[in-house]
Amino acid sequence: MTPALTAVSSTSRRDWLQLLAASLTGVLIPLCFTGPAVVLPSINQELGGSAVQLNWVVNGYILTYGSAMMAAGSLTDTYGRKRVWLIGLALFVLMTGLIALAPTVAWIDGLRLAQGLGGAAAFAGAMSSLAQTFHGPIRTRVFSLLGTTFGIGLAFGPLAAGWLVEMAGWRWVFLATALIGVAGFLLVWVSATESRDPDATGLDWPGALTFTAALSLFTYAILLAPEAGWRSALVLGPLLGSGVLFIVFVRIERRAARPMLDLSLFSSRRFVGVQVLAASPAFFFVTLIVMLPGRFIGIDGLSALAAGQMMIALAAPLLVVPFLAALLSRWFSSGTLSAVGLLLLAVGLVWLAEVLSAGAGPALVAPLVLIGAGVGLPWGLMDGMAVSVVEKQRAGMATGIFNCVRVSADGIAVAVAGALLALLIQDGLFDALPAADPAVVLEAANRAALGDLAHASALVNSESALLLSTYDRAFSRILYILAASSLLTALLVLALLGRSRAHEEVGAAA
Repeated sequence: MTPALTAVSSTSRRDWLQLLAASLTGVLIPLCFTGPAVVLPSINQELGGSAVQLNWVVNGYILTYGSAMMAAGSLTDTYGRKRVWLIGLALFVLMTGLIALAPTVAWIDGLRLAQGLGGAAAFAGAMSSLAQTFHGPIRTRVFSLLGTTFGIGLAFGPLAAGWLVEMAGWRWVFLATALIGVAGFLLVWVSATESRDPDATGLDWPGALTFTAALSLFTYAILLAPEAGWRSALVLGPLLGSGVLFIVFVRIERRAARPMLDLSLFSSRRFVGVQVLAASPAFFFVTLIVMLPGRFIGIDGLSALAAGQMMIALAAPLLVVPFLAALLSRWFSSGTLSAVGLLLLAVGLVWLAEVLSAGAGPALVAPLVLIGAGVGLPWGLMDGMAVSVVEKQRAGMATGIFNCVRVSADGIAVAVAGALLALLIQDGLFDALPAADPAVVLEAANRAALGDLAHASALVNSESALLLSTYDRAFSRILYILAASSLLTALLVLALLGRSRAHEEVGAAA
């Protein structure tokens, strides 16, 4: 009997239920990243709130989810994967339900911070638990499924949120998520088996605290920069503090007997390549998931539901392509397939830039499908590669690092893309309106970047045609920048991971 058949035959019904529980977690956690962006107009209409408060409805979750991910991965190895999974889901469900009852936007912001912590613990527990249950080539297919569900949660978040807003109101976006989370909690309870790293000596608390604080300050500064400006003390202060804490973290990890992050891993080409791959969808795919609905609603005049439906073309390939990637990995290396996906992404981004100025219509379907297919190839493989870069007993650390990079990159990519869009619009307006008040132009550019063309136009004496053309040029330039970056990333991934396969155990490749 071949090893693959042996692995399949030794897998029990309970193992498959555990996979179902992990897949449900993989849908719920990222759903709360992209979905709430669609409900912001409804929240604003009912509860009010400043632009800064509304932005943090999205940003708060990004901040804590990404910053806590690596510490959560280490917790699973030390205190038990099932235990951390259940605690994370419980916190996630509780906070999500409370958001639906929140009386003000400020309350939502605070609850979203706590919700992100629960999401980090739940997803880290799910991934590290699966790494102990499935082995060999079957693990490639299992993590392809988990990667697919994560992508579905991200990509279909706008559609699901738009439908719930129109059918039942924005609060049901969170209530429905909480109810599904309860079902996921019960499924984990009955299906998952407890496991931990037998060599674990406890969490590296100094390392965990300094790293989480450093990444929190860095992410906070990036997210705040579009509102406060890059020269603001509110941005420069956290950036400086983050740099100091990262240096302290490295010194702590070098001296720790059992560090949270084994720095020697960065001498591995495969390990570095997986982290590059983890960050790539954030810049070339997630930015579109967040920015395109705002454009469709604010610039093209679509409803929340219609904007979500328009995004189906981008999301639909993730239902199929990751599974296709797992099948193709029998004949091609995972690194090569991932590089091909990034090349397809680059072509799709250029194509989208060429046709987007005509508005939301049928011409967008083909480039959006190509972009979705391009990201689907690495998405179906990189989760499996992430757990193959260290020994099985330390899978929690590997998944924590991988997801920390992936989710932190999401927040950074969205913030940088938004800031760049606002900066390009600002430059265009200054060229066209040299006598305008700089503060007014800055405010108009920031509002236009969010898709709020009506308020932006009012600030510059109803120059809506000028704003629209300036916005369109700026958006196209960003797509070209992303396309060039995707091409360069494809070449880097090919160099680092060209011969790597997702199911290889540590030590099987250099």
